[in-house]
Amino acid sequence: MPTYKYGDTSKISAHFKACEFQCKCSGKHDFPLDDELVEKLEQFFPVVPKLFGVKVKTINVSSGYRCIAHDKAVGGSGTGQHTLGKAADYTIILEDGSTLVSWKVCIAAQEIGFRGIARINDGYTHSDTRNGKWYGDETKGSSFCIPCADFYEYFNAERKGDSRMKKNGIDVSTHQEKIDWQKVKAAGIEFAILRAGYGKLTSQKDDRFEENYAGAKAAGIPVGAYWYSYAMSEDEARQEAKAFLSVIAGKQFEMPVYFDLEEKKQFDLGTAKVSAIMRAFLEEVEAAGYFVGLYGSESTLQTHTASDIRARYTIWLAHWVDQTNYKGAYDIWQHSEKGRVDGISGDVDLDICYKDFPTIIKAKGLNGYGKQPDKPPETPSIDSITAEIEIDGKKYRGTLHKVQ
Repeated sequence: MPTYKYGDTSKISAHFKACEFQCKCSGKHDFPLDDELVEKLEQFFPVVPKLFGVKVKTINVSSGYRCIAHDKAVGGSGTGQHTLGKAADYTIILEDGSTLVSWKVCIAAQEIGFRGIARINDGYTHSDTRNGKWYGDETKGSSFCIPCADFYEYFNAERKGDSRMKKNGIDVSTHQEKIDWQKVKAAGIEFAILRAGYGKLTSQKDDRFEENYAGAKAAGIPVGAYWYSYAMSEDEARQEAKAFLSVIAGKQFEMPVYFDLEEKKQFDLGTAKVSAIMRAFLEEVEAAGYFVGLYGSESTLQTHTASDIRARYTIWLAHWVDQTNYKGAYDIWQHSEKGRVDGISGDVDLDICYKDFPTIIKAKGLNGYGKQPDKPPETPSIDSITAEIEIDGKKYRGTLHKVQ
């Protein structure tokens, strides 16, 4: 780890000088600084635009290295990551002059790979390159470790009751007939889940899926998709999954893709078999690189869905009431089947989403947003070859041309 002199103004990376990380105490002493810390801070400049669509102007480091005395003076233990030159407290300033809120900074820091991350307050964030892993929230106490190892989940749970985090959406199929997606967008719809089709055959693609996908995309509305099931066995569920994957191939979905199972004859099979059918479909689609989820009613989720499925996959809850009493976790709530939205004739399902799926899906490279495999080189067509033969001890060489 390099050591720098106090007041060293040399540029150590594209956006940082050494002196930005020196101790803030009155002593003008040398200080160590971890190269990895600086390298990871630099990654905010490309990662923040990718995640949140805003550009970073600068990062202001309020605290970098701390000598032991200064660390204790500001409430530290005297042995923390700051005293090792492996930590920074900072704010991220955007091009419009505003400060990127800390919960978003924490998510970006997680994507970058910082091993120590904590929200200090709405504007300030702590990140470090410790050997272990620690995610914290100092707004709830200086040593408060978040109750899960994922900031997406943590901040989503924290903000579920915050109206700013709720997004209004719809789900549609051919039953809605022709949709004016520009009017839908203007009406305040922020996402749409499209029926891609049903059953085991690609020929059972929804008649308006392509039209709805193109229209929603053109209007700038994030989209997801769902497949309606008639599967009565795991094998049939896998066949449905393959048909679904064929229909959605080549498209990009900012929202999850869902399995919709709601036929009475399926539920008559019992919870164990229904859950096995669910797993077969979900696992097949997830393995193909998609963020998958399960659609289900409040009753179905409680009585016919195994707990491991509810815990493993994002849930799209269907419960047509003013306030659901469903106790399980869910990220989208379909709260009405009698909604009215400008641009759609007749009733349409209304949904509320509580999770920032576009950010998560794009960051993880799922749903068509990952690096596409390189196209294998084409085998060149061989129309002629050079050959050499020997006859009666004499060698002959020439070009042979393909005649058919």
